[in-house]
Amino acid sequence: MKRGNRRRLVLTVTSILLVTKICFASDEDFQFWSRASTSFDINEDWTATFGEEFRFADHAGQLYYHHSDLGVVYKSFADWIDVGANYRQVFQKDSAGQWRPENRPHLNITLKGRLSGLDLSDRSRLEYRDRENKKDLWRYRNKFALKLPVELTQLKLQPYIAEEVFISFNAEDFDKNRLYGGFYFELSENIRADFFYLRQSSKSGGEWKNTNAVGAYLKFYF
Repeated sequence: MKRGNRRRLVLTVTSILLVTKICFASDEDFQFWSRASTSFDINEDWTATFGEEFRFADHAGQLYYHHSDLGVVYKSFADWIDVGANYRQVFQKDSAGQWRPENRPHLNITLKGRLSGLDLSDRSRLEYRDRENKKDLWRYRNKFALKLPVELTQLKLQPYIAEEVFISFNAEDFDKNRLYGGFYFELSENIRADFFYLRQSSKSGGEWKNTNAVGAYLKFYF
């Protein structure tokens, strides 16, 4: 590894570890999130997507969340915009340990571009939450991501940072925020991996609760 790349890798990893240690309080939960997804071109205009995600809470020892997501993306408006429609089936445990289903269709508009060598993306999502044991509601989510123009180690790790804001159209309004820091890299021509640390702050009943998670995502392209 070149000395400059080694220095950047050490600095990036050290920064992530320091932020994790500072943010991680003893009363906060630690979780593990995993996802496998795939996408394939239907034709030159449309791409189909499918994914499954699992989340483990209670210090990554208890499965509490699962979703399946199926969608299509229209990519021929322009190079800088994608428009998609998805349906997500969610199962999540409530406070009593019972699995609760949720139907969650969502629309997505993603803006993409480059600035001074940085890859930028801004995804706006409008979703309808059809919940079994709670009132149905609409929610808006915005995720802004920035990928650095460097490749670290022989794996060509590409570091990125991102923030996602959640706004529910009810009395809670702004009720969740996620901060990401991680790496993308190509396992093969058709497989991309994403490893990250996530800091989530959620509001419920007027109180904020923080969660720390490590994630491992795999995406297969066909």
